[in-house]
Amino acid sequence: MRLTHTDDQGTARMVDVSDKPVTERTALAQGMVMMSTEAFGLVRDNAIEKGDVLATARLAGICGAKRVADLIPLCHSLPLDLVDVDAVLDEGLPGVRISARAKAIARTGVEMEALAAVSAACLTVYDMVKAVDRGMRIEGIRLIEKTGGTRGDWLAPPDNN
Repeated sequence: MRLTHTDDQGTARMVDVSDKPVTERTALAQGMVMMSTEAFGLVRDNAIEKGDVLATARLAGICGAKRVADLIPLCHSLPLDLVDVDAVLDEGLPGVRISARAKAIARTGVEMEALAAVSAACLTVYDMVKAVDRGMRIEGIRLIEKTGGTRGDWLAPPDNN
């Protein structure tokens, strides 16, 4: 095994994917924003002064996935066919669970797009709720599964969160 984004001298480089087959690629990522019970109640009741936290987080996630090539220097720009972001209240945290699925017919995977979508959505929740709870924690951002490509499908081991 070796890192794909380095050349023989260890210098960072963009991977040449021109010889890779075009296949359907999908990725699912997740993360969460943990907050105080007071902040959770305000989000649940849609009483945050800035507006609808969950709807705004979903839109921010979609926008984040579409900007990956601008944010991550060595990522390829991909024609995304789907970005689906879900933001769900979880009283057990308390907080918001975010998941994002990205899909493209391309020569390279969409893992970074799914992870960026979750990250942008989590940061948006934080931004919208920080006036009530600056102690929120963004945790557990990770890839859950990916499909397609020359390396095949991958599924993360179970997590207790």
